[in-house]
Amino acid sequence: MKKNFYLCLFGLAILCLSAVGAAAAEVRDDGDRIVFGSIGEASNLIPYLTSDSASHEIADLLYVAPLRFSRDLEPEPWAAESWSQEDGGRVLRFTLRKGIRWEDGEELTAEDVAFTYRLVTDPATASPYADDFLQVREFRVLDRYTFEVRYDTFFARAVSTWMNPILPKHLLEGKDIRATSFARRPVGAGPYRLKSWEPGSRIVLEASPTYFLGRPHITEVAYRVIPDTATMFLETRAGRLDVMNLSPEQYLLQTSGPQWEKEFAKYRYLGSLYVFLGFNMQHPFFQDRRVRRAISYAIDREDIVRGVLLGQGIPAFGPYKPGTWAYHPALKAVVRDLPRARALLAEAGFADHDGDGILDRDGKPLSFTILTNQGNEQRILTATLIQYQLRAVGIDVQIRTVEWAAFIHEFVNKGRFDAVILGWTITQDPDIYSVWHSSQAHDGGLNFIRFVNAELDSLLERARSVPDREERARLYRRVQELLDEEQPYCFLFVPYSLPIVQRRFHGIKPALAGIMYNFEDWWVPRDEQRYRP
Repeated sequence: MKKNFYLCLFGLAILCLSAVGAAAAEVRDDGDRIVFGSIGEASNLIPYLTSDSASHEIADLLYVAPLRFSRDLEPEPWAAESWSQEDGGRVLRFTLRKGIRWEDGEELTAEDVAFTYRLVTDPATASPYADDFLQVREFRVLDRYTFEVRYDTFFARAVSTWMNPILPKHLLEGKDIRATSFARRPVGAGPYRLKSWEPGSRIVLEASPTYFLGRPHITEVAYRVIPDTATMFLETRAGRLDVMNLSPEQYLLQTSGPQWEKEFAKYRYLGSLYVFLGFNMQHPFFQDRRVRRAISYAIDREDIVRGVLLGQGIPAFGPYKPGTWAYHPALKAVVRDLPRARALLAEAGFADHDGDGILDRDGKPLSFTILTNQGNEQRILTATLIQYQLRAVGIDVQIRTVEWAAFIHEFVNKGRFDAVILGWTITQDPDIYSVWHSSQAHDGGLNFIRFVNAELDSLLERARSVPDREERARLYRRVQELLDEEQPYCFLFVPYSLPIVQRRFHGIKPALAGIMYNFEDWWVPRDEQRYRP
């Protein structure tokens, strides 16, 4: 008995020491600054008014939402303390945490969520994200912290709708959302707040001491605008950037050796992104499906993956990530077939009537310009390869690059292009209504190529209202088949994501969600910190 007593004490002591050791191991120092390289500058820090990734990356640190994705890409509460789905998913009820504060000290409440909902659905806001919110039949504030949303039918994106940022009612109510200075001087309730913005140069955020989950460990986050990836790489190598996304060449050939391994950690995983060549459907050539299909058959995607990505990616045939439940199990990326491309062009009435090597019809040469953004060498190289490949079937291609902000606002949003090379993030839910439905085919809409197809509209409408995953998968398989038949985009490739991070940053835990999902938990040991803001 006595022996057992001492054994228990000994065991308890070991457990206590282990707990102390574990606690000590979990101590994380505060301080330091992390510097990201960004190809483009944020255009607007009101996230409902812009679709560019540079703006959203920063906004994700400034604001909070009721829900967010976990490391395993499952929904989890964030600003919400709890949430539930009822009546077959047609009713969602959320209870917000008490004591969440905007940076000016006001408490965040259900009235802020209601205001955000009304703002986004207001036609005057003209938000490209309004559609998800417009599916709500009724929004009710039940008390200071609780709200409820009702849908007429099951809506597949209902849960992810409430992963969008909450905006402050007390600062924006009654303001012209498209003219307010809030876009450049935002007030959020997230882990960071805006410290400074030097247009064309950098944006600096600082850790919020009032963030409801606790002040982030890294004191400052800086985004340096460097519109050229080669220059960005040199800045990273010189130690003036801490994080950047590497090109395949940089990943495979330029970041090897003891010094790189000592200073940096590299990561590699299939990205949630696809790159495409999109056709402007208002262009007379591209209104003919045969021309679009011919161009697709003339493109060698395997050659692009080898030549541009150095093998760090896979050819794409549609808008979904390989291995996900909506991905078509039978379709394959279009394989280059020059005889078929030539036959389709001849069927469409094109021939080389004047012997100059370029096809023409009714006296007009089959010539167009591919537009893409400056500084993105991957897209520029892709355009160059496509230019060379299409020449083999008698198509003349010019290439034009434009600075990012002008590229989006003056050309893409206004439909001022022949064809464009761009990329789309692959969302966790396969609902692609906002990019492909005809209702989005307008200036500022995400269907900026103006592709209108009645069957596609019907499929997208049905698929977002069906709760059964197998039925949704069947509908999305037909969506992919239709896009394959019509080729409004030439889907090109899904690249690997190749981030590199300075090794002094600890707490990085790669997962299905990538590496940034737990950014507020990253930290730097005090003896390794380089900056004392």
